[in-house]
Amino acid sequence: MLPDYHFHTNFSGDSDTPMRDHLEQAINLGMTSLCVTDHHDYDVDSIIDFTLQTDQYFEAMSALREEYKDRIDLRIGIELGLQTHLTEYYRELLSSYPFDFVIGSTHFINRKDPAYPVFFEGRKEQEAYLQYFQATLDNVKNIDNYDVAGHIDYIVRYGPNKARYYSYEAYRDILDDILRAIIERGKGIECNTAGFRKGIGQPNPCAAIIKRYKELGGEIITIGSDAHITEDLGADFQTAGELLKQCGFSYYTEFRGRKPEFKPL
Repeated sequence: MLPDYHFHTNFSGDSDTPMRDHLEQAINLGMTSLCVTDHHDYDVDSIIDFTLQTDQYFEAMSALREEYKDRIDLRIGIELGLQTHLTEYYRELLSSYPFDFVIGSTHFINRKDPAYPVFFEGRKEQEAYLQYFQATLDNVKNIDNYDVAGHIDYIVRYGPNKARYYSYEAYRDILDDILRAIIERGKGIECNTAGFRKGIGQPNPCAAIIKRYKELGGEIITIGSDAHITEDLGADFQTAGELLKQCGFSYYTEFRGRKPEFKPL
């Protein structure tokens, strides 16, 4: 079973799942390693508190890593919600903790959450998608404190028509700019399988973007379920592995100490 490099526990504001439950599930599924990536979205306008209590998080995860070391290799990561005005804040945060892996995700635009319908009110879906992609481009061009860009077309999960009118070709220019910026800075992307569970019938980003990333010279790619409950850990990973092969990959990536490790599919 491929290792899960994107999931959340009760240290995230939108999950109630204890880490121990995820560990037991991962072992039952046959995973030999995995990486926890709880949310940290700082300085946002949200009804949910997405700030991570980092000291307690690292203490708890380090203790579990030691407890389970003979059963599974636990890596400790974080999912940072990227905003360009927080560059120095990220630098200070990540220099204070020995994370194995950092996902850099665009969640909020001007501190607003596209997961809620109000984000799309009064404008065309295409305009909202373009605004999201522009924010993503600004983030990956100006922020260096992450390893992999999370779920690049995340907004499609929440659009009024989801993926009905969405495609890589429809947003090709700006998506190529995003991918080139990621590659030029030595960063990677993820194949996030939550899209299959969110009603869009594809991962985030979609297969065409993953294939284009490889064509442009991208090498680093992780696989994550974005699970918030134990039942979703590792969901659709067999499909993801086959999809990566179809997109030209013969390997996936794990991280230890912020360094990529390439593993055969």
